[in-house]
Amino acid sequence: MTRKLLVTSALPYANGSIHLGHLVEYIQTDIWVRFQKMQGHTVHYVCADDTHGTPIMLRAEKEGITPEALIEKVHAEHSQDFAEFLVQFDNYYSTNSEENRQLSGNIYRALKANGKIATKTIEQYFDPVKNMFLPDRFIKGECPKCHAKDQYGDNCEVCGTTYSPTELINPFSAVSGATPVRKETEHYFFKLSECADFLRDWTRSGTLQAEAANKMSEWVGEVGENKLSDWDISRDAPYFGFEIPDAPGKYFYVWLDAPIGYMASFKNLASKAGLDFDEYWKNDSTTELYHFIGKDILYFHALFWPATLEYSGHRTPTQVFAHGFLTVNGEKMSKSRGTFITARSYLEHVKNPEYLRYYYAAKLNGSMEDIDLNLEDFVARVNSDLVGKYINIASRTAGFIHKFFNGRVSEPLLLGTFDNDPIKRPGLVIWQIKKESAVISRHFEARNFSQAIVSIMKLADIANAYIAEKAPWVLAKNLNDKADEFALRQICSESLEIFRLLSIYLKPILPSLVKSVESFLNIEPLMWADIDKPLTQEHLIKEYSHMITRIEGKQVEAMVEANKENLQAATPAKAEPKVEAKAETKAAEEGDYISIDDFTKVDLRIAKILSAEHVEGAEKLLKLLLDIGEEKPRQVFAGIKSAYDPATLVGRLTVMVANLAPRKMKFGMSEGMVLAASDERGGPYILSPDSGAQAGMRVK
Repeated sequence: MTRKLLVTSALPYANGSIHLGHLVEYIQTDIWVRFQKMQGHTVHYVCADDTHGTPIMLRAEKEGITPEALIEKVHAEHSQDFAEFLVQFDNYYSTNSEENRQLSGNIYRALKANGKIATKTIEQYFDPVKNMFLPDRFIKGECPKCHAKDQYGDNCEVCGTTYSPTELINPFSAVSGATPVRKETEHYFFKLSECADFLRDWTRSGTLQAEAANKMSEWVGEVGENKLSDWDISRDAPYFGFEIPDAPGKYFYVWLDAPIGYMASFKNLASKAGLDFDEYWKNDSTTELYHFIGKDILYFHALFWPATLEYSGHRTPTQVFAHGFLTVNGEKMSKSRGTFITARSYLEHVKNPEYLRYYYAAKLNGSMEDIDLNLEDFVARVNSDLVGKYINIASRTAGFIHKFFNGRVSEPLLLGTFDNDPIKRPGLVIWQIKKESAVISRHFEARNFSQAIVSIMKLADIANAYIAEKAPWVLAKNLNDKADEFALRQICSESLEIFRLLSIYLKPILPSLVKSVESFLNIEPLMWADIDKPLTQEHLIKEYSHMITRIEGKQVEAMVEANKENLQAATPAKAEPKVEAKAETKAAEEGDYISIDDFTKVDLRIAKILSAEHVEGAEKLLKLLLDIGEEKPRQVFAGIKSAYDPATLVGRLTVMVANLAPRKMKFGMSEGMVLAASDERGGPYILSPDSGAQAGMRVK
């Protein structure tokens, strides 16, 4: 059954650049949306810049431009970053729009008519120099508990205590530095405290993940208790935002009109695309509404937002999906360590956005757990999975179709036919890959992308094992008759059909790469239903060309270095403690050590020996052809002739140095080094990995 879905991501604030932490959410949402569209569903994915509030107003003032000019500039930057990371919004808009102004005003009036708006006189800190009331984050002072200096007006970053701004010791304005004064003002409140029963039911109705629902229960309270307070939805001038209807000098607090920005962005899309706005937002709507957010804004999306919708006559979200934070190398993103990385910096150094899309997918699940971007693992996993496993399937077989068969494939064999034929197995491999479709589909639907990747890469391993076993490159050298030609064409054609199936599974994650695959295979854009539409007899494919390159560790190192903030000027110089000097001396006396950085420069890979042969005129060398999960095998000359009969090496796994510079030898080019052990007791003996290791895996 075809579904109608409206999907949103949280609105990025128009006060800074998009960084790698932000991208977790937008990549997660985009993958899910692309999967739904591949299912044939009608999906609209909208978002917008969050443009209102005091920080925007003050930054614009500092830059000497209007807030409108600032948000226009940031909108262009955000739009470009999202587009280059292949985040495909159907509409990317702004909360500072006429649609949002009208919707916010109408929703406010509906809430007021429903008895959910009240006014109260409150006391706030006021900056007498800037002549403005100060938000909590623009008031600083001494923590009333631990007495740490220069802490914000809502919580202490040293001891973690939360408090009100009036509890700060020696408060001052973060805007002007002046001592703020207390001043009374009338504010408008949404009576959230009257919505406890509704919110208790709504948050337990399956709209939230279990851990999110539990957190909401803590804030709402159990049946018979009410922990909710009324919500202050107004701010005093000067403020960049929408003025509250019939309340001169009073403006909507940014968190009132920001989520309404979802509606405004869709309304703008609806007017351009001829869609029915009410069909998606009326209170009896049968369409589906999904919000993807970070867990830090769950309170607003699971309490304020559904209550605002419910009591203004609109539908509530079908589900709200919250994700965790991003750490880099196991720690918070840090400017001093160079791991607070912008989207633009990544594109300048690593360049390919799909590497990051793939790595995030390999880490994401449907929970609120944090995910870690381990930069070393990032390089290894992308190179192993995408280059060594996925693309490897096509690069090792497509050339033979063009060389011997004019680029035309044969019909895939069906499982259960050709019972006595030695190449029956391809049908089995295709059957295994197609059989996993339902499982992989369920993983995508549940946002459990990491398990989808596990399933897909297991299938890629099966495919590569089949290709290595059949060794079409060996068969191509010895085509004796029509049977050999038939076998070669069948093996390569089946491999390309396998490649097509895996491309369907990976398309939500790697849309640009799979677009190249579609062009190479000469097929229409792949949909999920195309699993049962194999390449047909005599289908013409294009000549294979390189689709993806390995990430070099130096690219990531350059990115980190470029993002390091120089803190030396801010840190007073001090003598190194003597105990550290002694420790360094002791280490030097015990031997010359290398750092972990030195070790990680050596790229050690599991290698499968595809062939081994004597080298004419060489006393110690054997010529090995090694599979390390790349597009084509590596040729290596190894000095192990004295210990091994070449025939006994074929099919074995060993370890090689993959990033050793190629060396021109008398007998040919050697493209790496096989590791072997020897001493006075014997050798050389090649290293053999434990069971479970596979060609292309990195040794670390």
